[in-house]
Amino acid sequence: MGHLFEAKTAVVTGAASGIGLATSKALLAEGARVVLVDRNEGAMRDLAAELGPNCLFQVTDLLDPASCARMVPEILAAVGQIDILHCNAGTYIGGDLSETTPEAIDRMLNLNVNAVMKNVHAAVPHMIERGVGDIVVTCSVAGHFPTYWEPVYSGSKWAITSFVQGMRRQLLPHGIRVAQISPGPVVSALLADWPAENLRKAREAGGLIEPEDVAEAIVFMLSRRRAVTIRDMIILPSNFDRV
Repeated sequence: MGHLFEAKTAVVTGAASGIGLATSKALLAEGARVVLVDRNEGAMRDLAAELGPNCLFQVTDLLDPASCARMVPEILAAVGQIDILHCNAGTYIGGDLSETTPEAIDRMLNLNVNAVMKNVHAAVPHMIERGVGDIVVTCSVAGHFPTYWEPVYSGSKWAITSFVQGMRRQLLPHGIRVAQISPGPVVSALLADWPAENLRKAREAGGLIEPEDVAEAIVFMLSRRRAVTIRDMIILPSNFDRV
């Protein structure tokens, strides 16, 4: 086990599976205390028991304004500090705009955009007071070019790219680094509706990346010396030829 993040506390949203779970495991392996955040209480309890004493959990429904507002204060009351905030929770809508619904659009923007802004807003005063901190947001390659086959999702990620890079400049004088990770297609819950055979073929063809690949990149970003910020890391499958 490494010691890159010994004595640091990390908070990871959407931690029950996928990128969030892989990142939590990677941070734990490097000595961090990690607070898993997800709305699935049963999964959180099981994972915390499995991952050991340095792993805690916070049950939060980011789509519920009251629950979202309680997240950071309750975590600070329990552990005293937040050194790393990984805003990872998100959802996906693909296809033409005409194929979705206003309700689905609201849900996506509330989770992919509003919850991220609220979580950062809640954590920033604590980090400014301490004069140090790291914020990493899971974005997407879809937040870098007009992705016509998923315009709602792409729009949410463009919004987050703008937010992250604006906050990076705002918080730099306070010793806080803000960055985003922008993966291409990742094997995660967002692909849950893919047929198993399609998923297998895409993996074999090099069209998907694994959550652990993203987690390794996040560890690399966070482990640079404080004078260095990796503002955005784009990770693509080897066979990704759309951008």
